[in-house]
Amino acid sequence: MIKADLITGFLGSGKTTFIRGYASYLLRQNRNIAILENDYGAINVDMMMLKDLEGDHCDLEMVIGGNDYDTHKRRLKSKLITLGMLGYDRVLIEPSGIFDVDEFLDVLREDPLETWYEIGSIISIVDAKLSDSLSDESEYLLVSQTADAGAVVLSKTQDASDEDIRRTMEHLNRAFRKFHTDRILTESDPVLKKPWDSYTEEDFQTILHAGYQLRDHVKMPLGEDNAYQSLFFMNVDGLTPETLAARAGQLFADSSCGHVIRLKGYLSAGKNTEDPWIEINATKDKTEIRPARDGQAVIIVIGEHLDREKIGAYWNFQYGSGRELLP
Repeated sequence: MIKADLITGFLGSGKTTFIRGYASYLLRQNRNIAILENDYGAINVDMMMLKDLEGDHCDLEMVIGGNDYDTHKRRLKSKLITLGMLGYDRVLIEPSGIFDVDEFLDVLREDPLETWYEIGSIISIVDAKLSDSLSDESEYLLVSQTADAGAVVLSKTQDASDEDIRRTMEHLNRAFRKFHTDRILTESDPVLKKPWDSYTEEDFQTILHAGYQLRDHVKMPLGEDNAYQSLFFMNVDGLTPETLAARAGQLFADSSCGHVIRLKGYLSAGKNTEDPWIEINATKDKTEIRPARDGQAVIIVIGEHLDREKIGAYWNFQYGSGRELLP
């Protein structure tokens, strides 16, 4: 049977960066893998960020969600059926940061998927400097994404103090109690706290065989009236990397635009450069800008209660299509 791993985590936690390292490990083990980017937006920037992994032993696929839960679930199932016919050793699924893990568990129990797949590991990526001021919806997603995880992987630990990590662990346990799950993280749990660039083969083996848990918790339906949005701004031009970084920082600080959680996308770097694109991946705490060979002229702003007009005017972007993110 094909092992299906779910790599989940809240917006900006670092799922795509983790997958790059995890997939590279699997390829070194001569595994044939597929990476399924399961997003709700019309443009999947995260898949473009993994483009260099694609090759004879690694395929990249994507699912674009529908306008409702049932449509999204049906499209995920259809894509998994297609992949199930191709005989991979492992399928890595990266959903949107707005995702309820129960959907993954439910889909894999349906016919014919239950005869082709078994759950490998549920891996929850958690920012080591987790914000103390999350909305109720965000707290719920944190619990959903972590309660069933076989491995909890802290991200950005190289920028976090021991006190930051302690507060994050306390925050997770506090959120578990809030939504009445019986899981409590202790020192004996498989929580990986090392910087990712120091992971050993043994660390990846721990993750590979982490499995999953089944924990009950209070459900909070996230329907069409949920607060999360992704706004797409197309054909962005005329910004240098320095200006782009500065404006990203200002946007995160501007509360009149709403609660901006993540910004990602690409700008053109010009035709006469070896890498024709500039990639940006930013949260409130960190902005990464680097050259890229593949890209698409789009900036995506993700957050809660976003003000499209203020964000558009702020960046002088040409409006694209924005849509609610529906789990």
